[in-house]
Amino acid sequence: MLKRPKIDDVSLEEHVKAVQSGDEETRHHLLADYQPFIATCVSKVCKRYINPERDDEFSIGLMAFNEAIDAYSVEKGSSFLSFAKLVITRKVIDYIRSEKNDFSTISLDQSDSDEDSHSQDWQIADASKKVFYDDELAWHRQIEIDEYNEKLKEYKLSFSELARVSPKHQDAKKTSQHIAKIIYEHEEIKEYILKKKRLPIKKIVPIVNVSKKTIERNRKYILAIFILINEDFTFLKDYIKGV
Repeated sequence: MLKRPKIDDVSLEEHVKAVQSGDEETRHHLLADYQPFIATCVSKVCKRYINPERDDEFSIGLMAFNEAIDAYSVEKGSSFLSFAKLVITRKVIDYIRSEKNDFSTISLDQSDSDEDSHSQDWQIADASKKVFYDDELAWHRQIEIDEYNEKLKEYKLSFSELARVSPKHQDAKKTSQHIAKIIYEHEEIKEYILKKKRLPIKKIVPIVNVSKKTIERNRKYILAIFILINEDFTFLKDYIKGV
């Protein structure tokens, strides 16, 4: 997308590295050239068309993209655009959430000031508040599911495939989750997986008290849980809470 002379063969990640080394001209080009990408990311979160000239959400996305440029590291195992999409999504969600919280606070203050309100009014307010937070939780979870699905594709996995290969017994599932946590905490193996997008089974066997056959049988599920632990999926991590 960049139109700068003599560097058309340079990857986006190398452009980002140049910015991190102080090349502010390249930063300017990236922020300008990737505005359609930013608008698309923001639109997916907001579930509506985003006008870069009028919508505050686009400004949040633009600032997030700029932050992603400074924070990106190729060692994280993701492409820059995948990383930037995640940062943009998080920032826009935080912005929308803060707007909703402001509205909720105003509503509660108004109820507080009404001295004639009855207990039934408070029950209705509490019920409405619960529905609001339940809807918000479901919305956040769906955003993370979409992000997780995109991340699975990088490892040639999918939700439909995981449904077929996931361990049927709870003990086997817990064991696989435990293996995923062990390899996540093993720097050498973790780096290998992020780079190669697959499990180094021979390297894993010596550090877990599980047979090679068991690891091979559940390798896709273990890999999927590893991805879940490695990424910043706050709500989906409840799935493996306690591991």
